[in-house]
Amino acid sequence: MRLELPPGSAVSEAILSKRLRIGRTPIREALQRLARERLVQILPRRGVIVSGIDVKAQLRLLEVRRELERQVARSAARRASAEERGRFGALATAFTKAARTGDDVAFLRTDRDFNELCLKAARNEFASTAMQLMASLSRRFWFLHYKQAADMPETARLHADIALAIAAGDPDAAARAADALLDNIETFTRNTVSTDF
Repeated sequence: MRLELPPGSAVSEAILSKRLRIGRTPIREALQRLARERLVQILPRRGVIVSGIDVKAQLRLLEVRRELERQVARSAARRASAEERGRFGALATAFTKAARTGDDVAFLRTDRDFNELCLKAARNEFASTAMQLMASLSRRFWFLHYKQAADMPETARLHADIALAIAAGDPDAAARAADALLDNIETFTRNTVSTDF
């Protein structure tokens, strides 16, 4: 996801085993999982290629992600425990601070914690499985392009709005905030086409 292995690059179990200093069996298992998540392509008898990043595919992913994000936000607002609502409030504060300071590392860490808490609070294992699959692809796309095309402070503020709506137990406000975030992410994705890398 962090592009330490660039899209289109070839890798092998042997190279990864040596680089990571672990046996080939866990490498093979990890590659199979990455293939299921569409982060690598396993080519029989030819090796493994890190999957490319495609704007059109990302936009198709966002069509599905929008519906799921809205549902997860609504469900989390309805089902979150009091302790989880408190954590959403704290995450909103962390997002606001990252927006104010422009701290992209803090934003990414807070985003990871926020996504995990949303899925836990939504209490829907099917939405959780689908979102986790899309999250890897979305984060990788973001990581490649965010410095050139994203407005991280605005994205952090939009995340804070969702967190506050969930903390308040307002499913409709959470769904509207999720839509606003996905509008922003879709605009960011489209803007990457015109960005000079």
